[in-house]
Amino acid sequence: MKHPPLVLASESPRRVLLLREIVPEFAVTPSHATELHDISIGARRLCEVNAQRKAFSVAERYPDHLVLGADTLVFLDNEPLGKPADLAEARAMLGRLAGRVHEVITGVCLVHQRTARARLLAETTRVRFHPLTAADIEDYLAKVHVLDKAGSYALQEHGHLIVASVEGSHSNVVGLPVEAVRAALAAW
Repeated sequence: MKHPPLVLASESPRRVLLLREIVPEFAVTPSHATELHDISIGARRLCEVNAQRKAFSVAERYPDHLVLGADTLVFLDNEPLGKPADLAEARAMLGRLAGRVHEVITGVCLVHQRTARARLLAETTRVRFHPLTAADIEDYLAKVHVLDKAGSYALQEHGHLIVASVEGSHSNVVGLPVEAVRAALAAW
């Protein structure tokens, strides 16, 4: 792939690992952009806007680099489920997700400031949870640190205990839709 040097505008270790599947070398610079939480603009658009805010804030410091920003949210009944504040909130979120289908949406923005070129995309994956008992939820919480994870779960960490099926990109649920990003970088 031929594109300018790449900068990932994120400090997520999961995104770093996923991006390494596509691009072996890139810089990592966390974005300090303020995320929007206005669901009235729509779930997909909200993720795109937040990804764009992250990418553009880092691109100001790296105008000759291609900057990738991403934002992943879990949505149940069109309500975003962010990172839980504590284990009580995590239990409640997992209880709400139990036995139901929800969507995981990741917005991705690629921007090259010097040429004023940008590409915006979003990927949606549908995830169905197993019906979960209180004991199932406690077992999962004992195995996985969930306080830094949207929706209080991680597909890649004992996901089989709670997830019945995934329709769409598995990597999107982890935090970066590898297939879509690979295609966007190839088209760049």
